[in-house]
Amino acid sequence: MKNHYNFPCNIAQTLNIIGDKWTMLILRQLANGYDTFNSLLERLEGIPSNLLSNRLKSLEEDELIVPILYQEHPPRYRYVLTESGKDLDDLFNCIILWGQKHLKKCYKKLVHADCKHVIELQYYCPYCKKNIDKSQIAVISEKDSN
Repeated sequence: MKNHYNFPCNIAQTLNIIGDKWTMLILRQLANGYDTFNSLLERLEGIPSNLLSNRLKSLEEDELIVPILYQEHPPRYRYVLTESGKDLDDLFNCIILWGQKHLKKCYKKLVHADCKHVIELQYYCPYCKKNIDKSQIAVISEKDSN
């Protein structure tokens, strides 16, 4: 059963969709090309098969994945990320960057593919066409933006 946060906050409402145990890891495996039930079950050591099935159904309902039938008897599906699901890649990268900075044991790093040096997050304003500092960011509510 999903936890539901009932207050107007992007973080809370996003967690209503992807905040359940295993959900982010399932999405990450799908992004890495492990797109069948069995490949996910193999890659996610410890996840019960019924829980994987439930999470996949939930991700489909939330329009983050689409099941594609690739075998009729017995029916078997490949799970493909929607555009909305693919957009979570930036979130995964932010979590990896946070881990690089704060985990006692870092398992992965984000590096520039060409020179192999560690990268950092930059904020960009497409209106001004400038990179901006974190101190220049303001969070406003929808009602304040009108």
